Amino acid sequence: MIENLNPIPEEQANLHIVENMDVNNLPELMKSVLSLAHTPAEKDMLLMSALTACSGVLPNLYFKYGIGAKRYYPNLQLFIVGSAACGKGIANLALELVKPIHEANPLIIPGDATYPAFYQTLAKQHGRGYIHESEGSVITDIWRTSTANYNTALRKAAEHETISRARCREASVIENPQLSMVLTGTFSQYKALVPSIENGYFSRLLTLIVDEHQAFNSQYVQPSESSDETVKTCAEQLYHLYEKLLFSKPREFCLTPDQRTRLGHHLETAYPTLIRMLGEDFHSVVLRMAVHIERIALILSAVRMTSFLTPDNIRLECSDIDYATAELIGNKLILHMAQAYQLVKGTEKIEAPKVKPLDQKAILLSLLPAEFESKTLVAEAQSQGISPRTSTRWNEEWMAHGLVQKIRYGVYKKNA
Repeated sequence: MIENLNPIPEEQANLHIVENMDVNNLPELMKSVLSLAHTPAEKDMLLMSALTACSGVLPNLYFKYGIGAKRYYPNLQLFIVGSAACGKGIANLALELVKPIHEANPLIIPGDATYPAFYQTLAKQHGRGYIHESEGSVITDIWRTSTANYNTALRKAAEHETISRARCREASVIENPQLSMVLTGTFSQYKALVPSIENGYFSRLLTLIVDEHQAFNSQYVQPSESSDETVKTCAEQLYHLYEKLLFSKPREFCLTPDQRTRLGHHLETAYPTLIRMLGEDFHSVVLRMAVHIERIALILSAVRMTSFLTPDNIRLECSDIDYATAELIGNKLILHMAQAYQLVKGTEKIEAPKVKPLDQKAILLSLLPAEFESKTLVAEAQSQGISPRTSTRWNEEWMAHGLVQKIRYGVYKKNA
């Protein structure tokens, strides 16, 4: 493979998801899908689009969240934001994963559809659907006349709230919608769908920002037969799982008590600094990330079950591996959504945003106790998806700038 002629800085690379996780902890199906990607950006786009595609074909799985123990389903909605030639097309492999299911049981809803057609199709499919559009211009051109309708419908679908439509001659409702969606496009197309931070859809739509140009590679000119076979095999595995779930009783997915405590503690302690940096409006993103993390944990757990799902396996408990992976993904997505937050709030017109990473170094330092050991630094850094090597280098820089002093071997103190 030709190396990227313009490698991104290490701090920017820290925003990558797959590069900062142990891929061996992923389910076999996800590892197979990721084998088709090459660059860090491709891997992130393929992982998130594949997770989102899978989220649309896992019927009869749910978890309870919140004081009212509301039922949530796996469905994710994702927008991949990037300039032309950044390789967003790799996300289309996710569409191939669900096509066999769609052929047997209609599921896919074209993005190239008016709102009445979208609503009619979703209603016909009993509130279940999957939208996948790689051409953002199709979405903005078709949706321009009814952006508010789409925005409201997608926001309600993200919360599984009833979507209603009333006209002079007809009125109908779609109860408990379960809609998954993968969109890719430029920032201007993203902003057409999410015009403001105050819009409630912003915190419900997962955003992945790609600031990387795809290097030319001959494999894009000559598709690999082995790649096609890999996609086919993964699609077949997903189809078999879908069939088992479709004809089974509803199954509740649960985090363990320790995992749920960790999730709440993590969100309460890890992101106050980020909220102070961006403003209270970002608080809703942090709160809703808890639901996204549990959805991702559910998807990972379900996909891992492809070979041993049985009728007696009614209640599913999350493994520590899948929870840790979901939490790491959530950590990175929050940083991507922080970038989108700044762009939407502070930019009127922009086609291809140049992403400047948040100061993860400052955030990490603020989260460390007044005195900390090397192992504490590494553990806190890894929880944020920062490698031990990078955190050690940052600590050396802090000492060089007088922000941290060494007390004794392996023990440090922050200067006031």
